[in-house]
Amino acid sequence: MSIDASAVKELREKTGAGMMECKKALMESQGDFEKAVVYLREHGAVQVAKRVGRSVNQGWIGSYVHGGKVGVIVEVNCETDFVAKTDDFQMLSKELAMQIAASIPKYVRREEVPMDELEKEKSIYRIEIEKSNKPASVLEKILEGKVENYFKQVCLMDQPYIRDPKKSVHQLITEIAAKLGENIVVRRFCRFQIGE
Repeated sequence: MSIDASAVKELREKTGAGMMECKKALMESQGDFEKAVVYLREHGAVQVAKRVGRSVNQGWIGSYVHGGKVGVIVEVNCETDFVAKTDDFQMLSKELAMQIAASIPKYVRREEVPMDELEKEKSIYRIEIEKSNKPASVLEKILEGKVENYFKQVCLMDQPYIRDPKKSVHQLITEIAAKLGENIVVRRFCRFQIGE
């Protein structure tokens, strides 16, 4: 099957994927543009998963100040200085700083939540749900749901993305990583607020 160069160019502009990847996606989808977009997203997620173990010692410090009252600095790492200097990567750093300013996470990822803090939250939830007089089999599922909601409040990677709450911050980062072709990691952040 012959793929028109203009279709490859259009797909590249829409997705940010490489020319050869776009051509392959169009060939795999028999020229169907929408299927090619889906193929690239799926393929990109697989490639991102393969890159997770790679060293990320380059990056960018993103920052955001809101009305002189809230300020955020976030370190976002990638594999190469070339990617760190791209507009997409720097925009991601800025978006993450805005996310942190608006959503006030305490940790980057759930693995950073101290066990004693998590156990304290669970004990509070257990007391709440035991008062509901529901069967024991249901109580554990309710507890799991409450713990998941807790992670969505305090962990940046689990939070709904402020510009599109249907996706998590982790999904946003995965999409950008797929587009840029490198592993991306949020290393740390610091949030300042007047009076705190």
